[in-house]
Amino acid sequence: MNAVVQAEDVSRFYGMVLGLNNVSFALKPGLTGIVGPNGAGKTTLFRLILGQIRPSSGRIRVLGAEPWNNPAVAKRLAYCPEGDAVPAGLNARDWLTGLAMLSGRERRAARERAAECLDRVKLAPEHRSKSLAALSKGMRQRVKLAQCLLHDPDLLIFDEPMNGLDPLGRDDFAAVLRDLAGQGKTVLVSSHIVPDLEALCAEFLLLRWGRIPRSLNESLSPEARRAWPAATTFRCADPRQLARFLTDEGLLRGWDLGPEEDRLQVRWAEPERFFGDFHGLLLRSGARIREVRHSETALQQVLEPPAR
Repeated sequence: MNAVVQAEDVSRFYGMVLGLNNVSFALKPGLTGIVGPNGAGKTTLFRLILGQIRPSSGRIRVLGAEPWNNPAVAKRLAYCPEGDAVPAGLNARDWLTGLAMLSGRERRAARERAAECLDRVKLAPEHRSKSLAALSKGMRQRVKLAQCLLHDPDLLIFDEPMNGLDPLGRDDFAAVLRDLAGQGKTVLVSSHIVPDLEALCAEFLLLRWGRIPRSLNESLSPEARRAWPAATTFRCADPRQLARFLTDEGLLRGWDLGPEEDRLQVRWAEPERFFGDFHGLLLRSGARIREVRHSETALQQVLEPPAR
C-alpha cells in the first residue's frame, strides 16, 4: 500500500531553533498515534504535512504531491488543532453551514451537511443553536470534529483531541476516528494520554527533540507494541465495589486493597478487553474514580526511557 505521507531526510529550523532534524518516515492509511513530549516536534510535523511551512531541507510528500502552496492537496486535508478560535456570537449550526458553503455547497445542501456532521459527532440538538462561546470545552471539541468531517477529507490530523472530553465523549470521539480509518482514511492523532492512544491506534510515530530516536513499528515486536499494562491502581470511593464489578466481568486474575481505604490494585486477566472499552466499563461500574495509574507498557517505556 502506498504511503499517504512520505518524508525523506526532512529538517525544519526556525532561525537557530530546531523543529525537526533529519527525519524519514512513511505513514499509511489507518490510525497512527503521534507521540512525544512537549517540544518534540509534533506541531512542526503537522504544519509541514498541512503545507503551512516548507522543509528547510529534505522532502515531504502528502497524497502523492508536495503540500506547500498546493490547493489540490489542501482540500483533501483536515486539521483539528488543540485550541479553538471562532467569530464571536456564532452557533455550531451556522458556523458549520458557513464553512460548508465556503467549500462549494449551496445554502440548503450546506445546512444539510452541517446537520449530518453534527449528528455524527452526537452534539445534542438543543446545543446547536447556542453560541459556541457558551458551550463547554467537550462540546466545542465535538463541533471541531464535525468541522473536520464537512468536506470528506482523505487525511485528518487531530492534535490532543480528547482534551476536555468526559469518558462518554472520549468513547464517541474514538468511535468516529475508528470509523474513518475503516473507510480507508488516514487519521493522525497526537495525545499525551498514552492509554487512549494505545487503545485507539495500531501504529505509532515517536518524536523526541525533533528526531525519531526509535521506530516502534520496527524495533518492537507486534506483541510488545500492543502490550497492555499488567496492573492498574485505582483511587475511588468504594474499591470493593469496583473489584466486584471487574471480577464479575471476568477481567481480573487478582486484586488487593491498598494501605489506604480508597486504593485498589488489580492484576488483569484480559487487559485487551478492559482497555478496548476503558471508559465504557468504568462508566458502567458506577465507581466514583479519582485517580487511575497503570504499570508501564512498551510504549511508555520507549516514551520515557530510564535515566542513565
